[in-house]
Amino acid sequence: MTEQRQPADGAEEVVGAGETAEPTTAEAALQGDILDDGELTPSAGESASATADPSADPVADADGPSASDADGPGASADLHPDTFLAAERLSDLQRLQAEYVNYKRRVDRDRAVVQERAARSVIEALLPVLDDIHAAREHGDLTEGPFSAIADKLESTLTKFGLQRYGAIGEEFDPNLHEALMHTAWPQDGSVEPTGSTTVVQVLQPGYRAGEQVLRAARVAVADPE
Repeated sequence: MTEQRQPADGAEEVVGAGETAEPTTAEAALQGDILDDGELTPSAGESASATADPSADPVADADGPSASDADGPGASADLHPDTFLAAERLSDLQRLQAEYVNYKRRVDRDRAVVQERAARSVIEALLPVLDDIHAAREHGDLTEGPFSAIADKLESTLTKFGLQRYGAIGEEFDPNLHEALMHTAWPQDGSVEPTGSTTVVQVLQPGYRAGEQVLRAARVAVADPE
């Protein structure tokens, strides 16, 4: 038994009883719309986006570095409070050490100055005694005996503290070292030859100095240059 279908252009099409009629172009398009509306299969755009999304890849989540790990382990260590505390304590220690070194230098310098001043004070107090010893030697009273030995020991001890006696005939007059008590003529005995500068021709009292400091200027008589 055959079924007759009337085609659109008026021609008859005969389909056998055992055959299935193939869908027409309109029917195929209709079936595609039904599939799209029912979301039975993913579209090409959705498949591409699912493949390109890295968040959907479990391997990328497991192996890929996270944003918190990008800075490295040192970033969190630098921000640790103990790090800043240790740096602050180190700075305080260095400052205290520098202050101690400066303090020690200042104390050592001041100690040396105090010792020097104390020694000079004692020497200045003994200058009258040294004048008497010098005058006794000039007159020949300390040539020998126990008093001569004591005078020698006293002078040698003061020499260890830097004491020096100065002032001699023939020296050029220096106002920083000498105190001119009088002006006189040049000696006629030839002990001092006339020069072109003011010259010491007689020492009335010797001078003393300790190092570069003058304890007492030499008191002298001078002759003016010719």
